[in-house]
Amino acid sequence: MIRFAESGDIEAVRRYDRHIEVKELSDSIEKNRVIIKSEKGGFIGWLRYNLFWDNTPFLNMLFILEEYRGRGYGSALLEFWEREMSGKNYGIVMTSTLADERGQFFYRKNGYTDCGALLLPGKAAEIFFMKKLGK
Repeated sequence: MIRFAESGDIEAVRRYDRHIEVKELSDSIEKNRVIIKSEKGGFIGWLRYNLFWDNTPFLNMLFILEEYRGRGYGSALLEFWEREMSGKNYGIVMTSTLADERGQFFYRKNGYTDCGALLLPGKAAEIFFMKKLGK
């Protein structure tokens, strides 16, 4: 099952997502910006997004628990999110990943194209991706 997170999901997400403050996570859940993947009552992963430039959906976090990886759950979450964003009349979505992470291959496989990079001293490049959505 894929659904928008509810306030009762905050502990399950927070157990794994240490990249966001609890208050901000709670606010994101309230704004329907966190999507949960579960199966038979078990928590599998989540997707969290925000708005880049205040007008473009930007996927901040897509995480599938290790024991569930490689089964298509990440792609299913991504597709659910893309349909929701298309339904809200957004023409494109964006995300990013570090150049030394495997995520870049996942996003390209799912139709995302490279659209820029951020270079910070002493860090791997952050690659930005975009995907045009069909309306």
